[in-house]
Amino acid sequence: MHTRFLSIVLFFISLISFAQLQSPSEFLGYDLGSQFSRHHQVIDYFKHAAKTNSAQVKLENYGETYERRPLTVAFVSSEENIKNLETIRENNLKNTGIIKGNASGKDIAIVWLSYNVHGNEASATEASMSTLYRLLTENQSWLENTVVIIDPCVNPDGRDRYANWFNETSSKPYDIDQQASEHNEPWPGGRPNHYLFDLNRDWAWASQIESASRLKVYNKWLPHIHVDFHEQGINEPYYFAPAAEPFHEVISDWQRDFQTQIGKNHAKYFDKEGWLYFTRERFDLLYPSYGDTYPTFMGAIGMTYEQAGHGRSGLGILNDEGIILTLKDRIAHHTTTGLSTVEISSKNAKSLNTEFKKFFDNSNLKYKSYVLQGNADRIETLKSLLDAHEISYESARNGSASGYNYSTMQQGSMNTTSNDLVVHSDQPKGKMVKVLFEPNTKLSDSLTYDITSWSLPYAYGLKAIASTKKVRGSAAKATSVSNSVDTSAIGYALEWNSLTDAKFLADLLKQGVKIRFTEKPFTQEGKEFDRGSLIITKGDNPKKQDLDAIIVAAANKFSRKIHPLYSGFATSGPDFGSPDIKLVNKQKVAILSGKYTSSLNYGALWHFFEQQLKYPVTSINSEHFGRVNLNKYNVLIMPNGSYSSILNESGLKKLKSWIAKGGKVIAFGNAISSFADKKGFNLKSIKEDRKQDTINKVPYANRERENVKKLITGAVFKTSLDNTHPLAFGYPDHYYTLKIGRRSYKQLGNNNYNVGYLDAKPVKVSGFVGEKAFKNLPNSLIFGEERVGSGSIIYFVDDVMFRSFWENGKLFLTNAIFFVNNNAFEL
Repeated sequence: MHTRFLSIVLFFISLISFAQLQSPSEFLGYDLGSQFSRHHQVIDYFKHAAKTNSAQVKLENYGETYERRPLTVAFVSSEENIKNLETIRENNLKNTGIIKGNASGKDIAIVWLSYNVHGNEASATEASMSTLYRLLTENQSWLENTVVIIDPCVNPDGRDRYANWFNETSSKPYDIDQQASEHNEPWPGGRPNHYLFDLNRDWAWASQIESASRLKVYNKWLPHIHVDFHEQGINEPYYFAPAAEPFHEVISDWQRDFQTQIGKNHAKYFDKEGWLYFTRERFDLLYPSYGDTYPTFMGAIGMTYEQAGHGRSGLGILNDEGIILTLKDRIAHHTTTGLSTVEISSKNAKSLNTEFKKFFDNSNLKYKSYVLQGNADRIETLKSLLDAHEISYESARNGSASGYNYSTMQQGSMNTTSNDLVVHSDQPKGKMVKVLFEPNTKLSDSLTYDITSWSLPYAYGLKAIASTKKVRGSAAKATSVSNSVDTSAIGYALEWNSLTDAKFLADLLKQGVKIRFTEKPFTQEGKEFDRGSLIITKGDNPKKQDLDAIIVAAANKFSRKIHPLYSGFATSGPDFGSPDIKLVNKQKVAILSGKYTSSLNYGALWHFFEQQLKYPVTSINSEHFGRVNLNKYNVLIMPNGSYSSILNESGLKKLKSWIAKGGKVIAFGNAISSFADKKGFNLKSIKEDRKQDTINKVPYANRERENVKKLITGAVFKTSLDNTHPLAFGYPDHYYTLKIGRRSYKQLGNNNYNVGYLDAKPVKVSGFVGEKAFKNLPNSLIFGEERVGSGSIIYFVDDVMFRSFWENGKLFLTNAIFFVNNNAFEL
């Protein structure tokens, strides 16, 4: 009997022991910080915490990465708060006005902690586990009036790329020598996501699946505090709030002040441990697509915390000050600031709720409505972005709108119709509306961390009016297009105006349909078709018995209006057999990748082909260029990069020979320097004026600010376009380009083509331009085509694919691929 009783007691003791929360080290089977945990191990630990503490921890999967890893958040709070989680969420949204009514009950602070947006800043995810454990085991009192939302890994694909590389590369024990291979990642590194995007620049644009998925859950909550955990160089100890100037003008005094309070709370703990830190430097709050600014413009106290380390640190590294920086140190620092953030939020829960509610009073915003007009596809694409942020909009009414005219950059008016879009600022997210649509961002300091202009009307190529009076609108109308087979037609025509038209083209080319495009306007069946319009005839496709059905299905899929054609004899302009109406080649496209290319530019292009255009592209490692058979391809894309190592004398000779036979190179950014000022190429650089006094008298303290005069930090310029050239088909005679950097090139001479260019007096529309950089811009090239034998080099001096958000530039790339120098060889 006693033996049986003892067995029962031991059985229940084992059950109780099993149900207890284990520390990360106990659960993982190794000391936290002695290895890099893989993403699935981290998620398993959070599942363990939710299972053993189900009354206080709730997990929610909010999506999946491109590589099929789960995206997960954990809600951590008291048992009572977890039971009332939905009520707390709704009360918070009532304070914003998103949900009608008045909030009731006690004030609950909502704190969101985001870890590892950059995959190789890997101490953050490790710290998420220790932060969760300590909240549950040491700091229960804070959870009585605080809901903590933890995203343990914003970028699982990048993190595992880094962790797997390090785990297979590192020495045992780890090597602290900076030159050791474990401290030098291979291209592209673990920082970006699958498509090599920097997810910390993607919050506002939501081009990546991780960002778009996160916004859905983020906007359900709109926390009071949001922290984005990062790492920086190995010699900078730790950065936390308050942020540096410039602050965007929508940021409230309370948001500024509470950042300082949070920073002082952190300093208390760091000072106690003798840990160094800095504040109010480098990391500003201007560009809206960061993990600190986006939440800030949505009412939160948004902050970046930066720990020394980054992908170079591994498990331990000797920095330049002779200090061994370990992963365990980095975890301890991030854990400390995470807990300190929750602590001060708990102590100020009432003030956080009160001031959060005040933020959503938008009555003082200058512009009450933004009216947008232009291509219907671009308006629909903009609507999709607004939907992602849950920003409301309306259709305009027939009438007019007056205010700041984005095209003339002065007061003006615009006639409106129901096809136009109206976005009002008197909605809960009105301050974000202002940030995204404002024609000029107020800049308190030119020393800023990122671009200084991003206004959506320019990015989307839309005419716009910013009105100080609310413009009347009506419920946005849904548009639909339906086509049907016309068996009596000899073919179909489609106007060429947008990226959606290019998607239609790509889809049909993949199905083997032969398509023509016109280089001259024509009129047929009472309809005018401009340059670039597509023509699909049954005569070109005799073997496709179901051609009508294929074309109609594709047109309906992409909501394209196709126009039946009943004769090849044009009413005016070229007939369909004219040399000016050319077949579109089914191009075989290659793109350079690898260590000589910019991973960001390559990633944007890779993502464009796979996720947007959906047209095949072959990636070629740039290190293998010498042995690549270029004759297998029609088009070679060279992303921004440094190619001097492969385009030496023999490499350039090989490439030039291929171009001369009919190949086409599309060069972005610094890739252009591979041809500029080289023998046999027409492109010439505009040299910087390096004249200066023999003795440089600029004080040491002013050198950084003096250098800014040579930079262009993301400014918008109005560019002249030759829209009779195939590269600019579908565009008006101008384009708003986002200019970054300092390189400039002269306009092309001889028999080459300047398609986009700045005139003698460049028109800066918005953003910061250093005075010395501006001097190099008159009469400079933006986009051009240089003929080399039978082939071409297309120069994109400005990046039409920048972060995939400058939507109006993307059609240039498809034009370059399919239309420019279409006489080049077809494989």
